[in-house]
Amino acid sequence: MTWNGEELDVDAYLARLGHTGGTKPDLDTLRALHRAHVTAIPFENLEMMLGRPVPLDLAALQDKMVRARRGGYCYEQNLLFAAALERIGFDVTGLGARVRAGASATRAVTHMLLRVEADGEQWHCDVGFGGDGLLEPIPMRGGVEVRQGEWRFRTRQEDDGALVLQTWRSDGWFDLYGYTQEPRLPVDYVVMNHYTSTYPKSPFVRRPVMQRVAPDVRRRLTGAQFSVTFPDGSVTERDVSVGELRSVLDLEFGIELDDTDAAELIRVHYAGA
Repeated sequence: MTWNGEELDVDAYLARLGHTGGTKPDLDTLRALHRAHVTAIPFENLEMMLGRPVPLDLAALQDKMVRARRGGYCYEQNLLFAAALERIGFDVTGLGARVRAGASATRAVTHMLLRVEADGEQWHCDVGFGGDGLLEPIPMRGGVEVRQGEWRFRTRQEDDGALVLQTWRSDGWFDLYGYTQEPRLPVDYVVMNHYTSTYPKSPFVRRPVMQRVAPDVRRRLTGAQFSVTFPDGSVTERDVSVGELRSVLDLEFGIELDDTDAAELIRVHYAGA
């Protein structure tokens, strides 16, 4: 099996998501699991901030995100989701994307997403993009526009065949990332992960990044700044003091650090600690 789904403790995974519905390999299940995953498991890069590697084997992913109830970033999240879908009986293909959000130049292919077959159609799934990401799968073709909760998404096909995922913001449609249909294997993500988690200019090795999406609000912690984005485009922002960092991680993102990790995170990455 490509995604090692046979090694997954599926009952523990479903309990982590709070999913009590069916597990047939159909579109209803795919939608329910996708939404449950992105709302239950936050996006976070704290392993890099703590100076630790980011292993992608399924045992490590389960230990971290299921048993320890931590979060992860795109490779961790989507590899775990792929294993769960494969275990249930879905046909899952890995893809790679170039993130465009805020980019002034073409970026490398460093983002992971999934193509999943369900009910006779191919679906764009991605539980690892963070606060701007999809709540549910969308059809993997150009010209799709959907509303998920209070958020709007659409796909646009470019002249070279690439698909671009966009989200609606108060000033118009905003590119999130572009991707092609070239299949990627787990070993490809090992290479991408090494680059993304160690390259000095990677946005994920310089400051903590936490994100969590809900049907009506998006929460982010970038460095020491906590922000909440609402569907009308309004944003509230405030700085998080060292003394309240652990409570913000817990209450806003569901992440509980032990004393050692919390002290190390503060020592290395928060000025004036």
